[in-house]
Amino acid sequence: MASAPSSILGIERSLTGRAWRWRGGNMDLSSSPASLDHDLVTQLLLARGVPHDDVERHRNPSLRAFLPDPSAFRDMDLAAERLAQAVLTGESLTVYGDYDVDGATSAALLIRLLRMLGHPARYYIPDRLLEGYGPSGEALVRLGAEGSSLIVTVDCGAMAYEALEMAHTAGIDVIVVDHHKCAAQLPLATALVNPNRLDEDDLAAAHGHLAAVGVAFLLAVATVRVLRQRGFFADLAEPDLFSLLDLVALGTVADVAALHGLNRAMVAQGLKVMARRENIGMAALIDASRLNRAPTCSDLGFALGPRINAGGRVGEATLGVRLLTTEDPDEARAIAAQLSQLNEERRAIEAAVQEAAEAQLESQHNRAVVLLAGAGWHPGVIGIVAGRIKEKSGRPAIVSALDADEHGNGKGSGRSIAGVDLGAAIIAAREAGLLIAGGGHAMAAGLTIDPGRLNALAEFLDDRLGAAVTAAQASQSLQLDLAVAPGGLVPPLVETLESAGPYGMGWPGPRVAVGPVRLVKADLVGKDHVRLIVRGDDGASFKAVAFRQAETELGQALLNRAQGRRFWLAGRAKIDDWGSRPAAELHIDDAAWAD
Repeated sequence: MASAPSSILGIERSLTGRAWRWRGGNMDLSSSPASLDHDLVTQLLLARGVPHDDVERHRNPSLRAFLPDPSAFRDMDLAAERLAQAVLTGESLTVYGDYDVDGATSAALLIRLLRMLGHPARYYIPDRLLEGYGPSGEALVRLGAEGSSLIVTVDCGAMAYEALEMAHTAGIDVIVVDHHKCAAQLPLATALVNPNRLDEDDLAAAHGHLAAVGVAFLLAVATVRVLRQRGFFADLAEPDLFSLLDLVALGTVADVAALHGLNRAMVAQGLKVMARRENIGMAALIDASRLNRAPTCSDLGFALGPRINAGGRVGEATLGVRLLTTEDPDEARAIAAQLSQLNEERRAIEAAVQEAAEAQLESQHNRAVVLLAGAGWHPGVIGIVAGRIKEKSGRPAIVSALDADEHGNGKGSGRSIAGVDLGAAIIAAREAGLLIAGGGHAMAAGLTIDPGRLNALAEFLDDRLGAAVTAAQASQSLQLDLAVAPGGLVPPLVETLESAGPYGMGWPGPRVAVGPVRLVKADLVGKDHVRLIVRGDDGASFKAVAFRQAETELGQALLNRAQGRRFWLAGRAKIDDWGSRPAAELHIDDAAWAD
């Protein structure tokens, strides 16, 4: 039997109950700061699974180095040929999106592409409350009657059997561009491009982590290639596809897609495009988010993305696409301001639903998958609340808004933990007759359910996922990349660590252990953030903050039991640029006693 990996600094049980382990090799530099001259970036890449002989490609991820031939994906050539035909003939078409960030950016990408090609395509975004997720047959047929003989669905459609059959019967061609898990049976479509088709070849299936906006970008590449072959650009400049990567970056990060391989390359390049502020709507969104610098990867997930989402969650579903496709600066500023206001309203609604959901948690302690439901809960925030409950409980969580449709059915949204495929389980539950509708991917899922089947669903998920949840929880530890003395936590270190980004799901940000330290000051910031000033044995001091931790064991220990004691801190090293000169600070994930 293999021996357990050694702990970092002898910490087998931290204040959050976890052992501290190295993500890669031992990088304990806490007693020798001078050894920071080591190639930390190489170590970070290796620790994230990059083979030794492929380090240079990942060090500065370029699109050229990671972009596959779009033709490797099933139906991609069919989709590109059909879309190119519509451009060549001026055929009326509609892009049918989804109301979240991935759907909005996917739709905006194809709309902007088609405009570059001289085609004035329409878009349609369903109302979350009135129409729900995915294409409805009634909407598709209505769009056809209004003149659209071709409809491209983005971020939806992979399981829309009835809707696509209605469109086919009405003589409407439908191209599906999606990334959600598919069943063995595919809906009737002119082309269905999705790396998560069960019949995909290995090369395409290896890109199953793409968000829908990434798949849409590949379709854009394939379509331009077809038009080039047809001589379309003999008297017309080819569109700058790189200029669309800011949309790809925003949709990919906001959809919590894994940031490795092609995704990481597209986000890295997309952030550069975003910094140029060429998209008028994106620039207005950045300004409305009060960013006075070029956005970072975390800004996409925590500042820009939530504002786009707010339109679909609690406001007007089309606002995101309108913002990201407008060429009018005044309209862009107005929409961005409206989305910011809606985001504030969303936060208030979310807080109320979260409080009600957390009140049910105690009755769920024996469940492998937390399943919470309430009448009157706003369906626009249940996904966010599910994510919060997942973090709080350490288990997959599904939150359902009962009576969320005209038939009194519940609309549910789920978030999972690493190692537990929630989307596949929801599809299996639908196929078992427990759900009216359902689908998703490994880390997130959505469903429609008769409230009377909630207990049956909970038992089904416990039986199917119980062992996976137990295994995932048993293997939980805090993965660290580096340990340094307090004097080693300096801006150049932060800059070096960040150069191996962008970081996100599947490409975790480097976590640093710093210490031992003693408490200089501890207080609360806002409602539930813990702010610290600490000093090390080497005399160096720095600021640290533990977000949303005031009521946890970790937060209470730092506030009430750390005085006079030495302890280690672990978290993400960041730059604090509020003062006269930049300083390094730590965003705390965990802590452990050093004495």
